Amino acid sequence: MPTTRSVLLTGFQPFGGEQINPSWQAVSALQDARIAGHRVVARELPVIFGDSLKTLRAALREVKPSMVICVGQAGGRAQLSLERVAINVDDARIPDNRGRQPVDLPVVDDGPAAYFSTLPIKAMLRALRGAGIPAEISQTAGTYVCNHVFYGLMHALRARRGVRAGFIHIPYSPAQAALHPGAPCLAIETVTAALRLAVQLALETPSDIRMAAGAEH
Repeated sequence: MPTTRSVLLTGFQPFGGEQINPSWQAVSALQDARIAGHRVVARELPVIFGDSLKTLRAALREVKPSMVICVGQAGGRAQLSLERVAINVDDARIPDNRGRQPVDLPVVDDGPAAYFSTLPIKAMLRALRGAGIPAEISQTAGTYVCNHVFYGLMHALRARRGVRAGFIHIPYSPAQAALHPGAPCLAIETVTAALRLAVQLALETPSDIRMAAGAEH
């Protein structure tokens, strides 16, 4: 029998004083799910510069995925953010979970300035909105560990043709938002459903659509 192809989904451990990270809760709920002929493999990454990429690269070697989507929390955002670009800079506003706080350092020495997502993000955006899930195209993944992982992911896959990859940020969960009055949130079950839809759409869409989803500022 043919070997089942795999999709690697990653989430993060809690950070910044939070007790949970909904990115891992949503991703882990899809462990072993079958989507468009692929098996989902979920892995949790530490919120630590350097170590997060070591864990990610180990997962890439183990799983040998056909597609990779890394997911992280962006507290304060109101929608799922389909990230367009990762930049080659670490500039941490707060320390990571090991107390590291790199400032104005490259993710990869002598690496290119940026990498773009290879996911069909516009088609994913249309599908998510069509399903009633708030979503946007984001032009910045920040300069913390999420961008660090996004850039490191795309750099690791730069020579692997056919392996599409990208990054999605998600809002606070309702439990977190209760501790941040006025902050927007999305239920973890909604995020899990959104990720399932995003994975299926990306696997079934060979090339992206053309639609306006940019930003003025």
